[in-house]
Amino acid sequence: MPDTTIQLLRDLIAIDSVNPSLVPGAAGEAGIARAVGQTLQAGGLDVEIQEVTPGRMNVVGVLEGRKKGRTLMLCGHLDTVGVIGMDAPFDPVVKDGRIYGRGSQDMKGGLASMIAAALKLSQDGLKAGRVVFAGVADEEFGSIGAEALVTKWKADAAVVGEPTDMKIAVGHKGFEWVEVTTEGVAAHGSRPSDGRDAIMRMGRVLSRLEKLDRELQCRHPHPILGTASLHASFVRGGRELSTYPDVCTMQMERRTITGEPEKCSLTEVSQILDDLRREDAEFKASARFMFSRPPYETPADHPLPKLIANAVARLGRTPERCGMSFWTDAAILGHAGIPSVVFGPSGAGLHSISEYVVADDVIACRDAIIDLARDFCDS
Repeated sequence: MPDTTIQLLRDLIAIDSVNPSLVPGAAGEAGIARAVGQTLQAGGLDVEIQEVTPGRMNVVGVLEGRKKGRTLMLCGHLDTVGVIGMDAPFDPVVKDGRIYGRGSQDMKGGLASMIAAALKLSQDGLKAGRVVFAGVADEEFGSIGAEALVTKWKADAAVVGEPTDMKIAVGHKGFEWVEVTTEGVAAHGSRPSDGRDAIMRMGRVLSRLEKLDRELQCRHPHPILGTASLHASFVRGGRELSTYPDVCTMQMERRTITGEPEKCSLTEVSQILDDLRREDAEFKASARFMFSRPPYETPADHPLPKLIANAVARLGRTPERCGMSFWTDAAILGHAGIPSVVFGPSGAGLHSISEYVVADDVIACRDAIIDLARDFCDS
């Protein structure tokens, strides 16, 4: 008979919650939000479904303690990325201590741990304070769920259950997206004097960006977040094989660390374009800022990381602090005044066609969160 938390995880994986902002027409979070809400309500929590936009749902469950204390939020995203290339993404498979399926690691394993922890705390009775479970929409795209959550719900601290290999992540990088457009002149491919190749001009930009990326990664690393980096994500251009391309567009991502100025990516790209214009009077290009999310660090004096470390140690494991390379909703919570830590089970295959989470870690994460909630809410 499988552990009830593992069965809960399998049930969550079986629900298609692919983000429709990534895959047009995908199921979204409504189905899984309702299922989680029913589970929490059956376990004695007060439940609210928050519709962020039509068909996009957050689910919030609240457990009140017997006396006043601090509020701990347990937060995780309900959505997953797409499933192209996967044979049976919503048919969870348990093999060699691993649970496979879309979202198993990112992040239904963490969701199962937090939901099961809330249910156990409800069953035993919470001595003091309040526990708020929040399953949010759209983290894999624009995080509209977390943004809506913090307009209504507050807490003294939060755990975001993204996969951290059971390490206590006290910070993570941010990111910025920039679009660059180079201009050419369309002409017949046999008439080089008439044409200007926008794609080759983009090649000059890419060469300078590659140099910048090497420089960023050679800088002295941040003690928690490491170094910044960048990469080109999309390049589009051209009409036909025998036509000089008149426009080329490239979209890039710049990963940011604490201490870097806002929109540093646009500043860097603009400098590159200025340099290329000085070198070639015919070079025409522009850049626009698309979107960003800031890096985040847990306040150094906050007790939450130490309390999690104590809970992990009581499981017989060695607690370890770290920073994460990927962005999470912890930044939205943190910048809204809810100090946050990222903590979740181990696994592999984030966004890949073979994704799994380690079953023992899902259970251990659950037990650590139960221990943490009792300590934090009552102190």
